[in-house]
Amino acid sequence: QVQLVESGGGLVQAGGSLRLSCDGSGLPFSLYAMGWFRQRAGEEREFVAAIPCSGGKTYYPESVKGRFTITRDNGKNTVYLQMDSLQPEETAVYYCEADEQLVKLHAEATYWGQGTQVTVAS
Repeated sequence: QVQLVESGGGLVQAGGSLRLSCDGSGLPFSLYAMGWFRQRAGEEREFVAAIPCSGGKTYYPESVKGRFTITRDNGKNTVYLQMDSLQPEETAVYYCEADEQLVKLHAEATYWGQGTQVTVAS
């Protein structure tokens, strides 16, 4: 059974930072592209970051480029999202996702976790 478990969310002041983690199990982690998306209450999901199975080139939308950094540690089956200069409008539930095809992380991946709440106070 595939499980993706996010952690690291919480409350942060505007301009602050958080580091999210996602632990994967039940899948060949090093063979899966990993990513993050977020969903604000009542809104559609928004792609946030993606990284190929072996690491290397990473992908971000313009809204977070330069402030968010995705990394992975295949030895620990973990993917991370470092978020800097957070703004109140980025308050959302952040989800970890996994798919054998990186392109699917932009829409709907095969697997995703339960999410972790990030709240940015003004």
